[in-house]
Amino acid sequence: MPEGEAVPLFQVVILFGPTASGKTEILEQLFEEGAFPRPPELISADSMQVYRGMDIGTAKPSPRLRSLFPHHLIDIRSPGEQFNAGEFVRLADEAVREINGRGALPVISGGTGFYLKNFITGLPETPPSDGGIRAALREELRLKGAAALAEELASCDPVIAGRIHLHDEYRLLRALEVFRLSGRPLSSYRASGRGAEGKPARGNYRFLIIGLKRNREELYRRINERCAAMFRSGLPGELRWLRDAGYGPRDPGMRAIGYREFFVESPEGAVCLSQDLPAVEALVARNSRRYAKRQIAYFESIPGVVWISAEDNPAGQIRGELAEFFRLL
Repeated sequence: MPEGEAVPLFQVVILFGPTASGKTEILEQLFEEGAFPRPPELISADSMQVYRGMDIGTAKPSPRLRSLFPHHLIDIRSPGEQFNAGEFVRLADEAVREINGRGALPVISGGTGFYLKNFITGLPETPPSDGGIRAALREELRLKGAAALAEELASCDPVIAGRIHLHDEYRLLRALEVFRLSGRPLSSYRASGRGAEGKPARGNYRFLIIGLKRNREELYRRINERCAAMFRSGLPGELRWLRDAGYGPRDPGMRAIGYREFFVESPEGAVCLSQDLPAVEALVARNSRRYAKRQIAYFESIPGVVWISAEDNPAGQIRGELAEFFRLL
């Protein structure tokens, strides 16, 4: 950008909450009521809605809703491809610029707190990837297994090790790669854009960040109902289609809740699909409730949030916040 030229200012609305908290329904209501000051375009902050063919289990917006206003970062990867926070931030930045260029309003919505926080505060200033170290780690993973590498990570970076699921091989390898490359644990790197007192500090952004809260008992009830509805809508058939397309439990997409629970080991040691659908459904519901609990805990680390009760006219509250936010700009 030429010296002296003003840096463009982007207004971004962010709406997040745990799984089954009602984000999609609220956005649809706000759109139908004309609550947004400019035509909205949604950027999905859901780490699993990026995968094609995984529609029911990731609760993607319905075709009707996607026809009402544009959606971004949905169906952009195959289930066999990795997708991470760095890619999300880069693609979300691109989408924000394009949406603003059309005179529309970027609305980021989802429940992947790690993506949202990195977008708001800026990505950590970690070393670039090293192909040699990454290749060596992949070979160690193949020979030793994820548990051995997780144990190594726990010894050199217990903070990050406590945040990474054993099946999240990408983040496991990246954390070890950073340590071997720099001699510093990944947890020692701070986000580059974080301002004083943890407030958002990406200079060309102005955020309205809204977090949804629900009574825990009510949230768990909604999660159970959503899981039952997914199975009625054909989730087992969707999983079989993905399996027949060549995707298995080691593929990134198949590690998502709602998919990984179908894979079991036969007495002969082969991986197959469980035929006990009631047991799979119960396991998906349980894992979804546990995931929601982790989401709620992580959301507390996101700065600058306006918290709103999803049980007390949330659309009305958000309309008020939107009016105030754009009045003050």
